[in-house]
Amino acid sequence: MSSLVEQFSTFGRELFLQGLNSSHSGNMSVREGDRIYITRRGSMLGRLSERDVIETGLEADDSHITLASTEIKIHRAIYLNTSALAIVHAHPPFAISLSLHRSQIIPVDSEGVYYFKSIPVLHAERTIGSEEVAARLPEALTNYKAVMVGGHGSFAVGQMLEEAFQWTSSLEASCKTLFLCTLLAVAGQGRNAANGASEAAEEGKW
Repeated sequence: MSSLVEQFSTFGRELFLQGLNSSHSGNMSVREGDRIYITRRGSMLGRLSERDVIETGLEADDSHITLASTEIKIHRAIYLNTSALAIVHAHPPFAISLSLHRSQIIPVDSEGVYYFKSIPVLHAERTIGSEEVAARLPEALTNYKAVMVGGHGSFAVGQMLEEAFQWTSSLEASCKTLFLCTLLAVAGQGRNAANGASEAAEEGKW
């Protein structure tokens, strides 16, 4: 258990330091057989201790269920319908910004293309711990390392916590690059239009 808590603490801290979660947002879990170890409801991922890692059943509730993250039903659905053994749910700001306006995110950077090719965006009426997300998300995660829930956050899976963390970190890096490239393209179009107007005025066309 101490080794597992150390992993939760390490990657929870990294998620916070990299700006992928705010103070009390996000959650992580690991599956071991028919048991799940998941972060405590309302815990600070940047300062996790043993009391913040809750053990509960993969399918059946027990006395610890009330302490588990509000996203527990999403984690259970993913484990029951995919081969994942670890899940990281984060709130990466650049990825969330892009998810509000797209049905998929297509990276433009080499690492993003190599790792993801594309990241699906799942839009739902209710995004936090909802039955709709629990029903639709696992299917997407059978084919993709990470999926965005539009306006809410990312879910990344792996065979261990470090792998799920890696996809989360790489996802946000790619989304930041795409976001900045989009801004530069818009700025370039505006600059070209302004230059064209200035040239037209100088030539007396206006």
